[in-house]
Amino acid sequence: MFTKTKGDTPPGFSPAQDAVRGASSKPASRVGASILCSDVEIKGTIKTGGALQVDGKVEGDITAGDITVGSTGEILGEVKAETLRVKGKIVGSIRSRRVELETGASVQGDIFHAALIIQPDANFEGQVKREENPLKESAPQPAAAPQPAAAAPATGFVTGASVTPTTGTAGNA
Repeated sequence: MFTKTKGDTPPGFSPAQDAVRGASSKPASRVGASILCSDVEIKGTIKTGGALQVDGKVEGDITAGDITVGSTGEILGEVKAETLRVKGKIVGSIRSRRVELETGASVQGDIFHAALIIQPDANFEGQVKREENPLKESAPQPAAAPQPAAAAPATGFVTGASVTPTTGTAGNA
């Protein structure tokens, strides 16, 4: 009843080729997530419009529609996604509309987000900035020139300092 005869497969295509061809014609949102298993290590950039599950180690930047970093997952680089769920470790900046740091997560780096959820026992070290569109590329900010520190005596007071006003009038009453 469910047996396949030779005439059921179009000439020139094997069933495996047909499955690949059918999957590639589906929209990215309907294709299953790409999974990097715990024994996988990648050095380089990953870009996909679909979902990505990282259970292995990635040294490089990742851009995807949705990213889940599993408890064994580790990312060393910038992460960009519409939605990001972290159970593992990220060392690098994050740009995502929705970021969720779950219990056991460890993030070292800055987070640019529209929505941020940090669950108990999630570790985060860095700065957080809320932006309406965190995925928008922003021009790099120039680093502020370091100001030389004035030598202070052991008392903690600065002596002999002069103040020059930059606006208004000083001394003219």
